[in-house]
Amino acid sequence: MRTGASTQSTIVVPAPSERVYQAFMDPDELLAWLPPADMTGQMHEFDGRIGGGYQMSLFYAPDEQTFQGKTGELEDRTIVRFTELSPPARIVEVVTFVSDDPSFAGEMTITITLADVPTGTEVTMLFENLPPGLRPADNQVGADLSLGQLAEHLAGQTRPSP
Repeated sequence: MRTGASTQSTIVVPAPSERVYQAFMDPDELLAWLPPADMTGQMHEFDGRIGGGYQMSLFYAPDEQTFQGKTGELEDRTIVRFTELSPPARIVEVVTFVSDDPSFAGEMTITITLADVPTGTEVTMLFENLPPGLRPADNQVGADLSLGQLAEHLAGQTRPSP
């Protein structure tokens, strides 16, 4: 059963929307900025088409004491399916956690919108239908950290190639 909970994170990234969109659609770039804080990532599969998607694991630091993994002791594995790809303005993903815990069952939707602003691109991630095992406050913190890392990843990459 879903809680219907949702969270939203927004940041302005100092890069054009085309470049930001690319950072969401390149598996190597996702691994560079998406795992929040001390987490690391591993991409298992990636298919950047509508109906495609990716499978990714995020790993907690070995000394993590607060959070437990949803898939394994220190692992959160997700299966992501792209349901809308509208470059460079919008990505809609349906996310399933790989977990034996029924509190993480079902599908969560993430809608990513990219809007040009004078200083770069406003990026908004709307998470809807969070599973009951995922606390909205924890999801919010993780999304905010990831978006901050996206901004850092793209900082200085705003100049066009010669």
